[in-house]
Amino acid sequence: MRAPAPAYAVALNDETIELATQAIGSALTHAVELVGEVQLHVHRDGLVPALTALRDTPGLEYQQLMEIAGVDYPSRAERFDVVYNLLSLTRNHRVQVHVATDEDHAIPSVTGIWPVAGWLEREVYDLYGVLFEGNQDLRRILTDYGFRGHPLRKDFPMTGYTELRYSEEEKRVVYEPVSLAQDFRNFDFLSPWEGAAYVLPGDEKAAQPQAKGAQTPVSADAVQKADAKAEGAKPGGEPAKASSEPYAKTTADSTADTGKGAPEADAVPKPKDPDVIPSKLGGQNE
Repeated sequence: MRAPAPAYAVALNDETIELATQAIGSALTHAVELVGEVQLHVHRDGLVPALTALRDTPGLEYQQLMEIAGVDYPSRAERFDVVYNLLSLTRNHRVQVHVATDEDHAIPSVTGIWPVAGWLEREVYDLYGVLFEGNQDLRRILTDYGFRGHPLRKDFPMTGYTELRYSEEEKRVVYEPVSLAQDFRNFDFLSPWEGAAYVLPGDEKAAQPQAKGAQTPVSADAVQKADAKAEGAKPGGEPAKASSEPYAKTTADSTADTGKGAPEADAVPKPKDPDVIPSKLGGQNE
């Protein structure tokens, strides 16, 4: 069943750009439509008035702040873009507001418009190092307390930092240099069925002759010996004796050969159980 409304109203994009240009004014540097969504690029000094206008202006009415994301462009002077994703419930429409900054210039906090922005701004600060002026609790939120650097920057090194883990040996939290395991990062796509030029793990004994049907090639003599062993014969041709000779016979001349058993010559009746009282018929189990 099709949804009663589209995921986003593409027909509103032109109208949104026109209304946003009028509402934001000089703080709007430029507006574009990409992949069906509107992007509004705003100067950081006019961010709070711009977002307030997008929330309160009739015809725009972006009531909810859904997410704050960071983007890193190391080659730019203002290397970071902070992206505010807004949703209008009444118009079923989304818009993205982009603000550019660098490591030194703080962006005004929007916690006064949407209190949920407090945690979202902390995430961007933690992962990118972007500062937010006016955020009363700008602390790391995803990395540990002693972490140095901002891991989502594109120039963040993969080694040289410490990591936090719980040590079972010391029964406490410890810091140690970051260790990236390489054990499972080397892949060989050569099919072993076509004949690999090396010995696969677990195939150290492959060079030795194996039984019939082994994966490695063996000589004809080794195959004959394997056949003889499988058929219960010695290499010289003499049939091997069965492990239980009495039970390997095809005929039975006495009960000893069949295992049926026979009464002994001095067999006596089983003694009566003194705890069982005989019945009228004289038997113990009557």
